Amino acid sequence: MDRGMNKVVIVTKKTRLSELIYKYNTVEQAKFYVEHMGMDFSDYIIENERYEKAVQTINSIASQYARVSVVDRAYIPNMIFDRCDIIVVVGQDGLVVNTMKYLDGQPIIGVNPDKDRWDGILLPFEAGDMQRMLPKVIEGNYSTKKVTMAQAQTKDGQMMLAVNDFFIGCNSHGSARYEICVDNRQEKQSSSGIIVSTGVGSTGWYKSVITQVKQIAAMFGNDSVYFKPMNWNEEALTYVVREPYPSCSTSANIVFGKIENTSKIVLTSNMPSGGIIFSDGIQEDAIEFNAGMEVEIGISQKKGELVTA
Repeated sequence: MDRGMNKVVIVTKKTRLSELIYKYNTVEQAKFYVEHMGMDFSDYIIENERYEKAVQTINSIASQYARVSVVDRAYIPNMIFDRCDIIVVVGQDGLVVNTMKYLDGQPIIGVNPDKDRWDGILLPFEAGDMQRMLPKVIEGNYSTKKVTMAQAQTKDGQMMLAVNDFFIGCNSHGSARYEICVDNRQEKQSSSGIIVSTGVGSTGWYKSVITQVKQIAAMFGNDSVYFKPMNWNEEALTYVVREPYPSCSTSANIVFGKIENTSKIVLTSNMPSGGIIFSDGIQEDAIEFNAGMEVEIGISQKKGELVTA
């Protein structure tokens, strides 16, 4: 197949070993640190070797069909992707999530470099599968699964997408104070923050909160609470308020629900400082959510395109 103008972008992440080498300068010093802590350093070596082998295999295969660019996850927020780029993500589910929200409909292929180590819900392929899959994607003969994303839009024009979830709250263990408005219901709240989840994210952070609620309810004799994740392409979001605190000036009635179609959840900060909005667990790429800041959260028109076959 002629390489033509085809381009494959391979998105990678640092392994635990490479992170340690960056911190301690050499493999020997990294080994000393790990073994001094009573851990098995050989596991770091094995993980790194498997990961590098997977990336090399994909690079070798992709070079037969396209121009190839290998990019570390740290540079993804500043990348400008061409509409015809094919994105191959090598890592864990979180790397797929943190790449997808910076794309605009380009197909994304999730590769699991170590199936013995990671489940990989969003990683249906192994490195060797690229020999079969890349020609199919280049020719447009492939199947995808649509992924619904959430969008946060601030009053001053800032915008952020989420593939898994948004967190809106305080950047410390302090209480977040804000006003919440959903479906014409409004109240002032003090809580540990709000999680707004997509279908993909409904099996993540959101699930952990619901599990806690389920166990607490069971302790009080209520076994009717159950968890059912949403479909990835469902045109809906779910929200849950963490540890809402009712007081003489705050309420705790709007603590759980669903946002569908064009509905929005509107939040206005009452925090003088320390308020943040971040998505998919990346706190470094946050929007400040301080006094007077208003944010609307709803379903994004942009969809993720995860290659499945």
